[in-house]
Amino acid sequence: MRQARTHFGGRISKGSLVTYTLIAVNIVMFVLQHTSVQMQQDLVLWPPGVAVYGQYYRLVTSAFLHYGLAHIVFNMWALWAVGPQLEQWLGRLRFGVLYALSGLGGAVLVYLLSPLNSGTAGASGAIFGLFGATFVLFRRLQLQVRGIALLIIINLVITFVLPAVSSQAISWQGHVGGLVTGTVVAAVFAYVPARQRLLALISVTTVLLVLFVGLVLLRTQQLQTMYGMIPS
Repeated sequence: MRQARTHFGGRISKGSLVTYTLIAVNIVMFVLQHTSVQMQQDLVLWPPGVAVYGQYYRLVTSAFLHYGLAHIVFNMWALWAVGPQLEQWLGRLRFGVLYALSGLGGAVLVYLLSPLNSGTAGASGAIFGLFGATFVLFRRLQLQVRGIALLIIINLVITFVLPAVSSQAISWQGHVGGLVTGTVVAAVFAYVPARQRLLALISVTTVLLVLFVGLVLLRTQQLQTMYGMIPS
């Protein structure tokens, strides 16, 4: 018997395994991070670490670290709030791809545009990607989008306004990069014909990964030239 599929082509499964696994991993990493200062320094997204020392893993590991209890509580609450519904709609594989690409998209924009001596961490890029995806899928299903649109607007306002009026540092690059990436990925999942969904999954993943790699290598070359590692 053929297994039932969701509206967007994912396999229907019980529970929200990917969502709760991601929450668990983030919490474990938060505990470990705050038992070792060195671990935090080694895993956050520090641009010179990537460009000078070749530590490209920071683009991934930084998405599982958080600065302070409020930071991880908000991000994990947001993941718990929107993750299960998206996972049910998309299926585990597509949801996992959406989360991963959104987090990576946020990290790439941070690497491209953040101050060189900054250390960026957090799952916010992936979370904003889920926000964007929720908006797209709500529109596709002709559901009321006012609530999710307001949530996105409020969070973007906080992203840009709070650092200007306080000492709180927020990575707008990670938020915007994740939001744009998640919106694009979800649009592909939502609007391609049913027969082309697997091809669409492979295509959007490949195209974005090639784009991200190209941008990272270009930025790395720029920074290496700036640091005198490559003659200008």
